[in-house]
Amino acid sequence: MAIKHNNQLQKNHFHKDWQRRVRVHFDQPGRKQRRRSARVAKAAAIAPRPVDRLRPVVRCPTIKYNRRVRPGRGFSLAELKAAGIPRKLAPTIGIAVDPRRQNLSEESLKANVERLQEYRKRLILFPRRNGKAKSGDASAEDVKAAKQGNVIKSTSEILPIKNVVEFEEGPISNYKGEENAFRKLREARSEARLVGIRAKRAAAKAEEDAAKKK
Repeated sequence: MAIKHNNQLQKNHFHKDWQRRVRVHFDQPGRKQRRRSARVAKAAAIAPRPVDRLRPVVRCPTIKYNRRVRPGRGFSLAELKAAGIPRKLAPTIGIAVDPRRQNLSEESLKANVERLQEYRKRLILFPRRNGKAKSGDASAEDVKAAKQGNVIKSTSEILPIKNVVEFEEGPISNYKGEENAFRKLREARSEARLVGIRAKRAAAKAEEDAAKKK
């Protein structure tokens, strides 16, 4: 509030000991190293399992960003049913599930079903007890080969989600640029704006030609 006339000055508290309340982040490099070490230790502890869950391919919301795709929260129940995976089995084999999500297009349903099927082909399911394999479990040779492969991978590396802009003819990299799209749009706008004037001018010229012939 502004001070007017001969009023008393406001009691502005400018003598706080703010130096004691300042928080600095000098431990940022050390925390970064600590998080990295924790990630490596976790990956080694759960190996040969992937460090993350399989996520679906979803479109970004709003018209501004819906040309892009990104990992979603989890697969819908319709996608799991179409892929032949029980909803209670999916979280136990590294598949994220979102029961609230709905499929609004056949394209997204088909893409995610294919993603689930590809993951199921590559999945090596260890038996819970040694020597007591159930239906769906991997063979002893596959289990041994998976244990020997000392490579830690995530599902995002094995089944990545990529943004590829497609035209009717193919990817955008195949576009040769033979036509000027900006020029075509300008010409179309010009024709739409001047259609009345040009029609009037053509009619006047036709009448003039008819008068000359007489």
